[in-house]
Amino acid sequence: MAGIWLTGTCDASQEKDGASEKEGERERERERERERERERERERERERERKRERERDRERERERERERERARESESKRENKRETERERVRQRERERERERERERERERERERERERVREREREQESERQRKRERKRERERERERERERERERESERERERERES
Repeated sequence: MAGIWLTGTCDASQEKDGASEKEGERERERERERERERERERERERERERKRERERDRERERERERERERARESESKRENKRETERERVRQRERERERERERERERERERERERERVREREREQESERQRKRERKRERERERERERERERERESERERERERES
């Protein structure tokens, strides 16, 4: 009797222990599942964090690219301004050179005019010289004529002297 009871109690206890063990196993399995779920959630969170970090990296890169673009635009504007200024300097220099050339041309024209004036003066002086020379020649000719006239007169005078 005692063994039966013990056996029954033992069986019942074993059943109870078995049910309890199964329940414990199921609880551990549920805990492992919750742990796996928490791990998956942590992994999803890490993935979201990596994704946010990649997005921040891309945003920083886009900002750096915008900054580089602004720097290129600024440099381009500065270079354009420098080139515009260099072109203005070259334009002013060309204008000054054209003005110097015009001044040289005006000076050459003035020199040609002075040369024409000197040439006219030389021609006029030559003409005056020729006139004076012709006048002196006429004067000498008249003087020779008077001399011949005096000579003839003297000759006539001597002729009359001889006749008388």
